Amino acid sequence: MHFAGTTIMVLLIVATLMTRYWGFLWLLPIAGYGFAWFGHFVFEHNRPATFKYPFYSLLGDWVMYAQLLTRRIHFDSSRDAK
Repeated sequence: MHFAGTTIMVLLIVATLMTRYWGFLWLLPIAGYGFAWFGHFVFEHNRPATFKYPFYSLLGDWVMYAQLLTRRIHFDSSRDAK
């Protein structure tokens, strides 16, 4: 869910820069936080770190995104536990 939300954020930023339609920017927090919070509340049944550490939460999302893109961590989390 984090990866999906961050990917949508990247696409929104690209679309904003290409079209110069700044109305897309208000969707950034909805895409980023919405997908992540949904994953935490529905699948993981825990509270997102955003509420207590908003900066570190945002930074952590981007670090995880980069690690997923470079295959340092896997989409299948059961493979990381081995």
